[in-house]
Amino acid sequence: MTGKLERVSAWGPLRGNWATLLLPIGEDGSIDMARLGDEIDAAIAARVDGIYSNGTAGELHNQTEAEFDAIQHLLADKCAAAHMPFVIGACQPDPTLALHRLKRTASLKPNGFQVILPDWWPLNDLEVIDFLAMASDAAGETPLILYNPPHAKRVLGPAELARVLQTAPRFVGVKLADGDATWYAEAAAHLDAWALFVPGHHLATGVKAGVAAGAFSNVACLNPRGAQLWTDMMRTDIDAAFDIERRICAFMDEHIVPFRRDHGYSNAALDKLLAAIGNWAPVGTRLRRPYRWIDEAEAERLRPVAQRMIPEIMLAR
Repeated sequence: MTGKLERVSAWGPLRGNWATLLLPIGEDGSIDMARLGDEIDAAIAARVDGIYSNGTAGELHNQTEAEFDAIQHLLADKCAAAHMPFVIGACQPDPTLALHRLKRTASLKPNGFQVILPDWWPLNDLEVIDFLAMASDAAGETPLILYNPPHAKRVLGPAELARVLQTAPRFVGVKLADGDATWYAEAAAHLDAWALFVPGHHLATGVKAGVAAGAFSNVACLNPRGAQLWTDMMRTDIDAAFDIERRICAFMDEHIVPFRRDHGYSNAALDKLLAAIGNWAPVGTRLRRPYRWIDEAEAERLRPVAQRMIPEIMLAR
């Protein structure tokens, strides 16, 4: 299978299966840095394509600047020692803080930075272009990835993304939600120049369409090694990988999405539930208050269900 997953370009290692950091939170609400270090070690041992910090699952919105710095330094130290690619999520709804995060951590030499658009008030196109320019200046020579999730106040379609990204050559990719066949046709028409990171549980669809370069993956939350083996399969047997995707989506739709749809839990809570189901690192399901988390008993209940439905992901070592 050819396509963006295998393209060698200015994207460097920014492709494939990326595991996210999930913050282990103690009962007192503090970040357990020792457990976080163990989690990074486990992701490195899983031989994922890369590790990234401070996405939604990393509770980017609920940490101090000192905590942000400590997380990035720990990630950078461990990844540099293991020659593991890493991306720093400099994501912050406040643009000033986001730019300061870029400037402070550029010396850690990540393979990329991920940023979000300012979120208190939705930006118009001129403001988006200005923010991308500001982020590019702050990041120096480090490539940038725009994180434009479906819950952002300004969600850009493929043509809009192409229009603004053309003004900001330091931006090499976008993490975004995909859509139906029409969306994929528009993405192929407008966004071929950029690395697109689709939702992890839709990665085979994105690769088969020739659109996806990879995923900052919720499937890696469940089991980073299983997600990596599945991603590697897409290069040699896309039809088998697509069958696994069908079962991953069935597991998500039947057993994970209801926690958000019916009970109002956040996406971060769902990602931590996945990690607890996979039981590959000492993350736990606790979020920082006031955000609610899912009882770990639910992970115990769902683990055998996941092992039965998607053994290729769950049982990988």
